[in-house]
Amino acid sequence: MGRLNELLQELGISKVRLAKYLGVSRQMVYNYLELDDINKWPKEKKILLFKLLDIEDGDEGTLSKIKVTTDYLMAVESRLNQGVKSSSDMDNYFDLKGLNKEEQTLLGDITYLLKEKLLDESKKEENFYAIEYLYHLLQSIDNVPEIKYILGYMSKTTGFTNPEEYRFNEDKQFIFEGILYSALTLYNNGGASRSKLADSHKRFVQEIEQKNEEKLSRTQQLNTIRIQALKELGYTEMTEANAAEIIEKIAEIESRKV
Repeated sequence: MGRLNELLQELGISKVRLAKYLGVSRQMVYNYLELDDINKWPKEKKILLFKLLDIEDGDEGTLSKIKVTTDYLMAVESRLNQGVKSSSDMDNYFDLKGLNKEEQTLLGDITYLLKEKLLDESKKEENFYAIEYLYHLLQSIDNVPEIKYILGYMSKTTGFTNPEEYRFNEDKQFIFEGILYSALTLYNNGGASRSKLADSHKRFVQEIEQKNEEKLSRTQQLNTIRIQALKELGYTEMTEANAAEIIEKIAEIESRKV
């Protein structure tokens, strides 16, 4: 089974894609690959794997003879694509126009994982809130650059990314990773406690509450200006036809107060 894991890595076949090809969960693929003998796999799944790799049996001798050439890799990729849900099937759920093949595959893998997490009855509620928080992160990622650094840090610590790889602002990412590492080391080694951090957490809550109050105040202010703009223009509501005119009027009203 060691050679099988090596071969899958050489071919660039992720656990997610293999799971979709076999029609099982990602966790089940991990379970299969931890077995000491491929003959312990369910028969239909074993046959599917042999078909993918174009072999008749999966013993170490047969697997060790496989040489990953360009032609072999392309042939496996073709069989894999035929066996998994094609990108055209995703058109029923997403508009994939403008996305290249790599981006479409990434979107498909993410969707597959999210569904798998939401279907996990043992952690259903916990996974739901975790994914909801992930959604909030994605909504805020353009305004909070540290979110990208956090995601990069987690990708590195879980072994998916080279720790010396920097996809964003290298200096800022480097500094942030160092700070985060120090904080998590303190957390994991028991150097932090609820009592020690009570004051710090209190300030954290107060700062968020203040930001929310400012946001609410700004929202109320904009709503008041919008109502004023509607009245001055003689409209009762904003529509697609008058939106541009109303937005101009809102900007004008705000400029009067400068």
